[in-house]
Amino acid sequence: MPETNLRATNVKRADPTPPPTARLLVSCPDRPGIVAALSRFLFARGANIVDSQQHSTDPRDGTFFMRTAFHPEPAAGDRAAFAAAFATAVAEPFAMDWQLTYGSQPQRMAILASRQEHCLLDLLWRWRRGELDCRMELVVSNHADLAGDVAAFGVRYEHVPVTPESKPAAEERMLELLAGRVDVVVLARYMQILSGDFLERLGVPVINIHHSFLPAFAGADPYARARERGVKIIGATAHYVTEELDAGPIIDQDVARVSHRHGLAAMARIGGDIERTVLARAVHRHLADRILVHEGKTVVF
Repeated sequence: MPETNLRATNVKRADPTPPPTARLLVSCPDRPGIVAALSRFLFARGANIVDSQQHSTDPRDGTFFMRTAFHPEPAAGDRAAFAAAFATAVAEPFAMDWQLTYGSQPQRMAILASRQEHCLLDLLWRWRRGELDCRMELVVSNHADLAGDVAAFGVRYEHVPVTPESKPAAEERMLELLAGRVDVVVLARYMQILSGDFLERLGVPVINIHHSFLPAFAGADPYARARERGVKIIGATAHYVTEELDAGPIIDQDVARVSHRHGLAAMARIGGDIERTVLARAVHRHLADRILVHEGKTVVF
């Protein structure tokens, strides 16, 4: 029997890594012609739309939302001219709020954590596997407990202790580490309330995971309060952080059934799995520019 040549060097394989795409997010008063104008603009510049999604709150007098991904990205030297041309030809005539991002420029991300490791390590694991398209800049924690776990991923770890007396100084130190150096911050069960001044000076989106199905059981100890009420469903909520506690625009949620047989530890274990997956989905969608915020709510494509 002749030996089979398994090398097959002449077989052409698809590139497993897709080329980077640019992404346009727009919102504006709804009216006819928006999609046509945006598509014509991209076509005239040799761009190929690879993904497009849209939503209108009301086709008569509502707000129109759209996310369009296209290839190829404008060359780095052409991006300012491309943006200026889009503003003049499309955005201004339709009174658009818009954002243009590039897949070749991943966002810089930082994670804030405390002692509980499940959300933090899940995000780092997904990042290492390439599931989260970002530059993982650092982890900041008010405890030193997880330094070794984070070091195993090759990520910088900064310990910034927080007490009621030292909180202003701690926030100043975190601003030194984060402000101007990251594009998004994720609170992976960071058990501290961030001040409005900190959020304003940080100046980037902050995503939090709360261990309840908001708006139920906002604030501290939601599993204990849920068990006291005898609820049959527990959940987790990923949301953007605002100065009002656990009240920011909701990105993602999920739930699981529980019963009178589940003690507090069992509920926390079940809830922890929900927290990990909900937070990962929210972060992934944010990094992929799939979220638009409007009037305190989100449109998630």
